[in-house]
Formats: sequence, C-alpha cells, structure tokens
Amino acid sequence: MTDFEWKGSYLGEHKLKAAGVVAVLLLRYLYTSLFIYGFVHKIMRGWMWSDILTQHFTQRLHELLATSATPGSIEAGIAMWQASYLQHFAIPMVMPIAWIVTIGELIIGVALLFGVTTRINAAFGLFMLLNFTAGGYYNLTIPPLVAISILLIVLPTGHWLGLDRSLNRKYPGSLWFR
Repeated sequence: MTDFEWKGSYLGEHKLKAAGVVAVLLLRYLYTSLFIYGFVHKIMRGWMWSDILTQHFTQRLHELLATSATPGSIEAGIAMWQASYLQHFAIPMVMPIAWIVTIGELIIGVALLFGVTTRINAAFGLFMLLNFTAGGYYNLTIPPLVAISILLIVLPTGHWLGLDRSLNRKYPGSLWFR
C-alpha cells in the first residue's frame, strides 16, 4: 500500500484504491482534529495548573461507586475496576496525568497532521483512549475512535500524505517512519 501516488494516471487506474485512501486520510484528519481540540480545550481550561482534573476524577469516582448495577454482574465488576483505577492511580497521579495527556494530545495531533510517525502516534492515541475508558470515561465515540486508531496503525497513511515516505527513504531501517 506504500506505492500509492497522487498522480492523475495512477488515480485514474486505481479509482477504488484512491477512494479508500482519501476516505482513510479524511478519518486521519478527523482523528487529528480531536486531539488538537483536546489540547486547546485543556490549555484554555487550565488543566495543567489547576485542580479541574481532580474534580473530574473525583466526580467520576463517586458516580462509579454509586452505580446501580447488579452486584456480581459484569457491569458492576467493570465499574469497580474503573473506580479502583481512578482511586489508586489517576487521582494520586493527577498532575503528571494532566501534563502527559495535554502534551500528548499536542504531539499526537501535530504528528498526525504532518504525517510523521503516524503509526506510532496512532498507537499512542489508542493508548490514551483506552486509559480514558479505564478511568470510566466511556461513551459511544470510543469504539469508532479505537477502530480509526487501528486503521492508522495498520495503514501507511503518512506515506500517502505526509513526511513518513521521505523519512522512510532516508532512514529505511527505522521503525518510526514505516
């Protein structure tokens, strides 16, 4: 799939492939915009230097502990696991987490925007999404975002549009630009 070219003759011969590449690139830029928006939102709200994330974590912890799930059910087990994650990891580490998430969103967003180290940054984005879910912040956008993450890890979108192709040619043995 790294042989894709933005030339009229190639696009004319491979219409279906070109349509798929464009669709996946649109998903990459949608995914990118979510990370850049997350970074801007956190900067504007002062997440890195205030207790706003502590408030969010504490509120979510109380919601999870007050769950009305049937004791012993899978839902109750997940809620207790998420509560434990918040109580024993996220809340005690709130300031490093705020910094890591905020700066991480910036790095992931910029890297995906320019198509550099796209696969690795998509994997970091997936890791962040899974940690959000572990902290009890699951909603219906998570599964499609996980699917997009996996697509971006598997497909060479940085070779189609971005710096990964030229950097891979310059450093062919590097895992960063595959």
